[in-house]
Amino acid sequence: MRDGPGGAAARSGWRRGVLAALSLLASPASAAQPEIRIGEVASYSALPTLAEPYRKGWQMAVDEVNLAGGIDGRTLVVLSRDDAGRPDNAGAAAEALIARDHVALLVGGLLSSVGLALADVARRHRTVYLAGEPPGDAIVWSAGNRYTFRLRPSTTMQAAMLAEAAAKLPARTWAAVAPRSDDGQAAVAAFKARLAARRPDVTWVADQVTAPGRIDAPAVAAAVGQARPDAILNAESGPDLLKLLRAGAGQDLFADRRVVSFLTGESEDLDALKDEAPEGWIVTGYPAAALRTPENDAFVRAYQARYNEAPRMGSVLGYALIKAAAEILRRAGGPGSDRLVAAAEGLAFDTPLGRAQFRTLDHQSTLGTFVGRTAQRNNHGVMVDFGYRDGARYLPADAEVRAMRPAD
Repeated sequence: MRDGPGGAAARSGWRRGVLAALSLLASPASAAQPEIRIGEVASYSALPTLAEPYRKGWQMAVDEVNLAGGIDGRTLVVLSRDDAGRPDNAGAAAEALIARDHVALLVGGLLSSVGLALADVARRHRTVYLAGEPPGDAIVWSAGNRYTFRLRPSTTMQAAMLAEAAAKLPARTWAAVAPRSDDGQAAVAAFKARLAARRPDVTWVADQVTAPGRIDAPAVAAAVGQARPDAILNAESGPDLLKLLRAGAGQDLFADRRVVSFLTGESEDLDALKDEAPEGWIVTGYPAAALRTPENDAFVRAYQARYNEAPRMGSVLGYALIKAAAEILRRAGGPGSDRLVAAAEGLAFDTPLGRAQFRTLDHQSTLGTFVGRTAQRNNHGVMVDFGYRDGARYLPADAEVRAMRPAD
């Protein structure tokens, strides 16, 4: 049958309408919004005890963000890389994440040396970097830059918290034990300076610097014992701390002596020490099971339901890191380094430990930590007599920060 008058034109118009509709369905305006990528770098193979709780924390946060609608409807995706504890690996991974994978920002780092490497990449590529765990002061101060922000309280901030408690002790002579690492030596120097400001009568009678991972614990314990200090500052952790505890027990090093110790109240150390955890040490840490606040209770319940275990300090930091990153992206309205910097400066955000804020001046977070004492409960180390120390109280003064930070 032949077409009647106008039949071909009608079919032609119908085809044009279908093609236009198909074109509209395929257009960016109607297609699903593209994902937003975050590049994450950490020392998973080198420091699994620290890295795994941290990874579980950020993975839980990513799922919560996406279940709540993502970033303005866009799925949040984290591309994770292992730096094996090496700054050069971290730098190379970050370069690739920016150039090849087009991430909106970088997060992560466990070691301060790795954090500095990532901060340098952020500076050179003008890409925002949120440091989660690295505590080194230089990351936001002497080597700080416009694109780098830090979540955890710095070495000096934690030293100030511990020195505040140590100054109340009757001890006048002190000894220090710390690894030969940037973090270990910085912790000792910062504590000495903060304690001297509060207690000018204190003197240091011994300093033992150890080889990380190869501590000669009996020799260290003997040297400290011979100096007969009233109190001991410890910056050892992990297997080296366990060796020191065992050697010290055999030589009565810690009997009737006060000990102040960085990070030993964190579950990552207490879980490893088990029934050999010390009692009565003044420590920084995270008392997950004993802490009763609405924010922490909700976090602990969700974490235990997902992983069937209690969270560690790394879990808190990994979770808070991604939550802060998501809030920055929302506030900025999407990727774009200048917009992200503007969104992050002064940003207040929620964490399992309470509300925190990134300072505009130096990009250091006001997140704090807990100071308390170690004890044994059911053959396991715990924190008792603890109290939260708001990081805002222990930040360096504005004038000091301006003198330390290079011009952007």
